Amino acid sequence: MGEVYVADDLNLNRKVALKFLPEAFAGDPERMARFEREAKLLASLNHPNIAAIYGLEQAEGKRFLVLELVEGETLAQRLAGKGALPIDEALAICKQIAEGLEAAHEKGVIHRDLKPANVMITEGDKVKILDFGLAKALSDEAQSADLSQSPTLTEAMTRPGVILGTAAYMSPEQAKGKSVDKRADIWAFGCILYECLTGKRA
Repeated sequence: MGEVYVADDLNLNRKVALKFLPEAFAGDPERMARFEREAKLLASLNHPNIAAIYGLEQAEGKRFLVLELVEGETLAQRLAGKGALPIDEALAICKQIAEGLEAAHEKGVIHRDLKPANVMITEGDKVKILDFGLAKALSDEAQSADLSQSPTLTEAMTRPGVILGTAAYMSPEQAKGKSVDKRADIWAFGCILYECLTGKRA
């Protein structure tokens, strides 16, 4: 849903991440609205296991999010390097993922693309969940089970037809294009826990 760059915040003397909407989206009011909705959703989440948003800005006609820059390695990178994690390590990481998800779900926000690549592990094994770009408020989700109205992404990002998410971590109802709720994240979390303990995808 966007291109991400590392940047310097000169006012507060810190590194940040800037997430820009791709050029293909610029002329699409629906996609612009989705990008703005992402900013509002992220701003409603304040939890140590969720990457923070600092602002929604515009420059030279381009809209972008200013996000917390989370340095470290993704859970995907750790699993690729180590395979199955020791039980204590797997449980410590997954406990933090669960706590972040719980905080999001309490605000009515579903991630909808939870996977090891969207989980960053910082120094000291602190976990941050990244990219709520596919999230949708639970209250909005229930309004339409019409597949023609479900959010979609395609390879070209210009035509409808592909359900949002990553297949290996998608709940059955999400893969079928049905209306989803927080249980889709719980399914994905189960897939991640399984992968941490076995070193293999569920």
